[in-house]
Amino acid sequence: MKFVFALAGNQNSGKTTLYNNLTGSNQHVGNFPGVTIEKKEGQIKKNKDAYLVDLPGIYSLSPYTMEEVVTRDFLLKEHPDLILNIVDATNIERNLYLTLQLMELSIPMVIALNMMDEVKASGNSIDVKKLSDHLGIPVVPISASKGEGISELVDVIMKTSLEKKSPKKLDFCTGEVHKAIHSISHLIEEQAEKSGYPLRFAATKLVEGDEPTMRELGISENQSHIISHVVEDMEKALDTDREAALADMRYTYIEKVCRDTVIKKQETKEQIRSEKIDRILTHKYLGIPIFFSIMFFVFWLTFGAIGAPLQGYLETAIGAFTEIVSEAMNAAQVSSWVHSLVIDGIFAGVGSVLSFLPLIVILFFFLSLLEDSGYMARVAFLMDKMLRKIGLSGRSFVPMLIGFGCSVPAIMATRTLSSERDRKMTIVLTPFMSCSAKLPIYGMITMAFFPENAALVMIALYMTGILTAILSGLLLKSTIFKGEPVPFVMELPAYRIPSRKSVLVHMWEKGKDFIQRAFTVIFLGTIIIWFLQSFDWSLNMVSDSTMSILASIGTLISPLFIPLGFNDWRASTALITGLTAKEAVVSTLTVLTGAGTDIQLSAILNTMFTPLSAYAFLTFTLLYMPCIAAFAATKRELGSMKYAVLTALYQTLTAFAAGTLVYQIGSLFIGG
Repeated sequence: MKFVFALAGNQNSGKTTLYNNLTGSNQHVGNFPGVTIEKKEGQIKKNKDAYLVDLPGIYSLSPYTMEEVVTRDFLLKEHPDLILNIVDATNIERNLYLTLQLMELSIPMVIALNMMDEVKASGNSIDVKKLSDHLGIPVVPISASKGEGISELVDVIMKTSLEKKSPKKLDFCTGEVHKAIHSISHLIEEQAEKSGYPLRFAATKLVEGDEPTMRELGISENQSHIISHVVEDMEKALDTDREAALADMRYTYIEKVCRDTVIKKQETKEQIRSEKIDRILTHKYLGIPIFFSIMFFVFWLTFGAIGAPLQGYLETAIGAFTEIVSEAMNAAQVSSWVHSLVIDGIFAGVGSVLSFLPLIVILFFFLSLLEDSGYMARVAFLMDKMLRKIGLSGRSFVPMLIGFGCSVPAIMATRTLSSERDRKMTIVLTPFMSCSAKLPIYGMITMAFFPENAALVMIALYMTGILTAILSGLLLKSTIFKGEPVPFVMELPAYRIPSRKSVLVHMWEKGKDFIQRAFTVIFLGTIIIWFLQSFDWSLNMVSDSTMSILASIGTLISPLFIPLGFNDWRASTALITGLTAKEAVVSTLTVLTGAGTDIQLSAILNTMFTPLSAYAFLTFTLLYMPCIAAFAATKRELGSMKYAVLTALYQTLTAFAAGTLVYQIGSLFIGG
């Protein structure tokens, strides 16, 4: 018999950490809102018939955001065997607001009271037994980050699900709200039973004016009029609106429960520490400069102090291995074309990309520290004011932030945006954020032309992407996407020391993804590139690559890039192959130039570009349409091939304009 448990809770309550503990999943744990986009399912360890579904973090069951819609639909339509509600013990009053709504669903339920270690460390306490008695459901104290209480929690979950015991019915409403809920309950009792909706939940939602509930229950026009009159009477008597009345009702009960169960002498150490740090990091004037300073330091460490030496060691190792394989093939008298395919094609292409693995891992080590510490949530808060000027809210910063890793999940993360206008606009702008796949290109060009100023070039490129998104936003909000962004409300989690496991998992996932691309897309791409640059149209092997199929195609396209300062067929060809995966730009140039080492590649690149045209090339690769996978994600999220093509065309034309401006304006001051 299969048991399905739904894991539900507020954002930043430790939900994903608990999911990983229970299932053994290697899912990345992030400390900013929006990290869990869709429900994820995993088998609970040592319980082969028990499955846990990780639902998006939400604050209520009102279907205003995509997270709330996903969670609500799953709970109402999939009928899980139990709800595992994770509650942040350091902020219990706010977390219990969702708990009361979940209890109305009449599904067996267990509360995992998380972060109890922080509560105890600050001298505070929670009477867990008394809290359980008040709510009528089991409450288990845990610390998800430390793995404390997990086995006890699993035992209680399994016991409760087998007993199939629903939460006791709490009738904590009073006065006018009580009258409204019970009047509507009598009105819709038969319809609620027929549709499978819990009666109290349905009545409460109708008091809120919830449209999906009205549709599901098939509320008639006559019933709608009656409900409206009941709600209007309640609002007049209480002198407040319907939603405020329900919120007051729930929080009044929550305050009563907390008075009886929570002893709070002071804020937790984490909260006190966070308030002190925020006085500096979220300062009105210093906040954004501090953020850019931190990022500059991260880039300096990644591309200079730490990353460059490690990249050099790996490149040497790859070169030595390539030489061993080459000598072995010569000794075995392997045919010249096979030797060329393996050494000049596969090893040169894949090896050139793999040498950038240390940069990827180091960069995401630092980004993981910033995310998991809670700092990136503050950056979203700081960015809200800036983003509002271009027609977006700070909530759009989360997908854009994910875009620095990869455009595909970033585009998918726009599902968390409640406004369709904001969502579409964010999809168009997010690919301007520099994804990790472009790092090998940056590394290759900066090593050849700007070795002494690598960190400065990196921060300039990232800033160019952000600036382009800002300017594009200003253009789009006054043309295609007219309107105002939705209000932005964000909870700032307490600063916490990132767990070693979380950081290592993040590094592992990024490194694994990079290696998988190197040995799949890049591997296949290098073989195709080698073939096209080794044979002519009559399929004769050529000794001079300028006579190849690829050269004829590249020569046809290369004049388009004259305004950007380069007219080499190899460069234009690399940009085309970059549409499969941006790392392919590096592997293509390595194969086409025949460079055996990075030093040789740098020397050849200096014959293809000037420093200024090389920077224009970087600008174009930063901004032009992302890879095919990101294009497919754009089509899926926009729901139209036409809009996806127009989006890609807009991004590529923007890249061409930006690259042209860099070269042409730069030429006025420093020459080509």
